[in-house]
Amino acid sequence: MSTTKLGNPAVVGLSGFGLTTLLLQFHNLGWCGLGPIVAMGFIFGGLAQLIAGFMEQKTGNNFGFAAFSTYGAFWIGLGIIWLLNFFEIYPSSTTDVGFYLVGFTLLTLIFLIGSLFIHKAMVVTFASLALGFILLDFAHFGFPEATSIAAIVLIFCAFSAWYMMAAIVINDLAGRELLKVGKPIIKSH
Repeated sequence: MSTTKLGNPAVVGLSGFGLTTLLLQFHNLGWCGLGPIVAMGFIFGGLAQLIAGFMEQKTGNNFGFAAFSTYGAFWIGLGIIWLLNFFEIYPSSTTDVGFYLVGFTLLTLIFLIGSLFIHKAMVVTFASLALGFILLDFAHFGFPEATSIAAIVLIFCAFSAWYMMAAIVINDLAGRELLKVGKPIIKSH
């Protein structure tokens, strides 16, 4: 038996998810262009989350495996959509992207249910992500004014993800729970 302590892959997954989500909302609010988000979508939001997801699988964490792999694929897919649109190869309309987002909204609702068995910080993150996706769905299907509201909700979501990342890192370094994440809303078993 090895007693070597392994790092928690969630810190990288949550970091990548939080930063890429935050940057996209800066774009959605008109504060920055799409270039940095495309780059981060492929590398930190995409590749880093996929790696974190695959590492979660090695720890036996099905939720982390599924969530990080799913959102890593989301960011890579979104980056590909943006590139295909830019190069006019297989252009996607606003509605086309809306259908893409609806699929991820449905997956997010499944993860939201799963988060009820983990802890309250996870619920806050997935509830705000679900609400943000729903608002973006509306924005892509004829209600563009929902984009700014979605951006505010998703900035909160990004900070919620970073809070969980900070709790993992700081609590581990301190050897005690300095940043609380709360108990599960639903007890398993």
